[in-house]
Amino acid sequence: MELSNKAKIFKALSNEQRLKIFMMIYEESQKGESPAVFPVEESSCCCPVEKAFTKVCECLKLSRSTISHHFKELQNAGLITCEREGQMYRCRINEETVNQIKNFLK
Repeated sequence: MELSNKAKIFKALSNEQRLKIFMMIYEESQKGESPAVFPVEESSCCCPVEKAFTKVCECLKLSRSTISHHFKELQNAGLITCEREGQMYRCRINEETVNQIKNFLK
């Protein structure tokens, strides 16, 4: 992994809100539901894309556009992947990237 890619990852995680979002997705993935599948529409939340969006809305009180921006930054850094499948999104931690960072920090 190039140094510029590592810098992009650490920059993405240097934002407290993005770090919290990443941790929420990571915790979901550790429940044995990887990749997690969630409905596109959530009537109880302002954010219709992902269950993690619902948690972000509830926990961090962020607007939909802010949440979307943070998810895009995490995706651009290669930390998460989200794929739409019909009425669902599959969101998962990019284990390869996480393992590369773990090895870097050892």
